Amino acid sequence: MPGPTVLAADYFQSYSVVGLLAVVGVLFVAVAFGAGRLLRPVVPTPEKLLTYECGVDPVGEGWAHTQVRYYVYAFLYVIFAVDSIFLFPWATVFAAPGFGGTTLVEMFIFLGFLAVGLLYAYKKGVLAWT
Repeated sequence: MPGPTVLAADYFQSYSVVGLLAVVGVLFVAVAFGAGRLLRPVVPTPEKLLTYECGVDPVGEGWAHTQVRYYVYAFLYVIFAVDSIFLFPWATVFAAPGFGGTTLVEMFIFLGFLAVGLLYAYKKGVLAWT
């Protein structure tokens, strides 16, 4: 049976690989940013230093009202996009022998929750574009 020092060396060797990979990743990012800073042209002009927002020159106050429904659309998109990701693993498990019925019931429950969420959004008038 190997001694505790041999086990500790093996244990820390696996972490040294992770640490080395982290250092290489940080160096890669640092070199990329440094190269970008060295290679880009630096010609400041008044137009470049002007605050610019979506193609509109800033005039007046910096405070603007934004309708909440845009955020709700984005939130609904994220929910359904993330939920659609779960369909791919389900399809692979569904194809495996012995899991067909169970995974089919689970997926209908999952799609039921999605349908209830979509129905709730519809009833609240979130999906009505005015």
